[in-house]
Amino acid sequence: MFGPDFPFPFDDWISHPAGLGEIPREAHGREVAVIGAGLAGMVTAYELMSLGLAPVIYEPTRIGGRLRTHRFEGGDGAIAELGGMRFPISGRGFFHYADALGLTHRPFPNPLTEAAGSTVIDLWGETHYGRTLDDLPEFFREVSDAWDAALEEIGFTALQDAIRARDAVALKRHWDELVATWDDRTFYDFIASSQAFSKLSFRHREAFGQVGFGTGGWDSDFPNSMLEILRVAVLECDTDQRLIEGGVEQLPRGLWDLPARAGSPWPEGTTLASLHGGATLPAAAAISRADDGRFVVRDRWGTERSHDAVVATCQSWLLTTEIDCDESLFSQDMWMALDRTRYMQSTKTFVMVDEPFWKRTDPETGRDVMSMTLTDRLTRGTYLFDNGPGRPAVICLSYSWMSDSLKMLPHSVDRRVDLALNALAKIYPDVDIRAHIVGDPVTVTWEDDPYFLGAFKGALPGHYRYNHRMYTHFMQDGAPADERGIFIAGDDVSFTPAWAEGAVQTALNAVWGVMHHFGGASHPDNPGPGDRFDELAPVALPE
Repeated sequence: MFGPDFPFPFDDWISHPAGLGEIPREAHGREVAVIGAGLAGMVTAYELMSLGLAPVIYEPTRIGGRLRTHRFEGGDGAIAELGGMRFPISGRGFFHYADALGLTHRPFPNPLTEAAGSTVIDLWGETHYGRTLDDLPEFFREVSDAWDAALEEIGFTALQDAIRARDAVALKRHWDELVATWDDRTFYDFIASSQAFSKLSFRHREAFGQVGFGTGGWDSDFPNSMLEILRVAVLECDTDQRLIEGGVEQLPRGLWDLPARAGSPWPEGTTLASLHGGATLPAAAAISRADDGRFVVRDRWGTERSHDAVVATCQSWLLTTEIDCDESLFSQDMWMALDRTRYMQSTKTFVMVDEPFWKRTDPETGRDVMSMTLTDRLTRGTYLFDNGPGRPAVICLSYSWMSDSLKMLPHSVDRRVDLALNALAKIYPDVDIRAHIVGDPVTVTWEDDPYFLGAFKGALPGHYRYNHRMYTHFMQDGAPADERGIFIAGDDVSFTPAWAEGAVQTALNAVWGVMHHFGGASHPDNPGPGDRFDELAPVALPE
């Protein structure tokens, strides 16, 4: 995920032997409030600790944020990933920290991949079975080829070549032109107006929306800005994805216990857990600036603490709903951007089953009795997770978005399971899934959670300027004094919402910003994002 808006090599910066930088000795031990213990918060806190600062983490519920792993009771390690569950290998910053913690991963069972085994596409009441795209009717090849050809109409290969070569100049020259052209246009507009899809029927566009290719259907993204989708495609977010064995929540939780980087001013073995006495602080309820210029954070129980800087990694809407913030902390343009962020809805429902029964072969058809399933029915996407022989397995009965998620919102977990099983029974009438369910099911609807209010950002046409304001906020030298020292980070601040790599990269931007705020600097041999900002900055559209 090199660029394309800000093609800075974050993976090189965090792996360089010179480290991220240094702060003046007199700044060692100064406190920085970190709001939220999701991936962005934990990366921020870990790297600030390694610089010699004292991060103070405020968290309302649990470490992990939307990297939330549910462990089934008595399931012998069976898990459900309620939030992020598939991580493209192009997310090198994410995997830098996963590797540092010794986490292992394997291919995610996406449709029509070897990891899935087999895939069923159930569309318009017709069911098709295959292991690869070549096993499906020619119609689906036409849809897939049209998507590839449509992307080529705007220079997809040239963009990817520049990314692979890390040619920032060529990448920005091409991408900046696309920003001006496509910011105001939807994903569906791109599909419908492309030469490739214009040659085909409406049914082809409908199939692309319902079941798509790569990770599944695309229709929930049709209203989004085409820029958002183009980033996903060109950065290979939707291909070659991995799942973290044992659960991705191990990553943010592992950073809690990971000793500071070698050479840190803190004593060897210092961890975030040791600096916090083993527990994060309660949720932040208010942020204000005191007369002495420091920040005052009041927690949910009314205790106030002063800090020298703040990094807010929570979803941006929380800064106007759950957290009472002084209006002077951000410019009115920034408040507009934070409030106009648009979040997408998402629901998942999982059950644990006694065994991976779907791997059995139907003697009449020679096919797997059940497969990874994409459908236009209520379930939309059904994923199968095999944990090995003799161990319980897990089915994500339904992974749905936007209006399909809202259909689930008022229902209990049992009703959601029942609705999903009824839909799947129409696809697999001879498979008794119910007979295999063990333990308690689990579900999540992210828009119903007061500390998230949605799954992740989905930028609408015209939102690029808002994203630009948020992403570039870590560069504060030109800001009024009242607006300095508080930084924002998280995947909704990034240009790649929904991907963990965006959380990592914006966290590292905030780390550079805090380091610079305290008079520190990156090593000359390893310049940070702020040092190269003027050279690589995202293009600014006229206001």
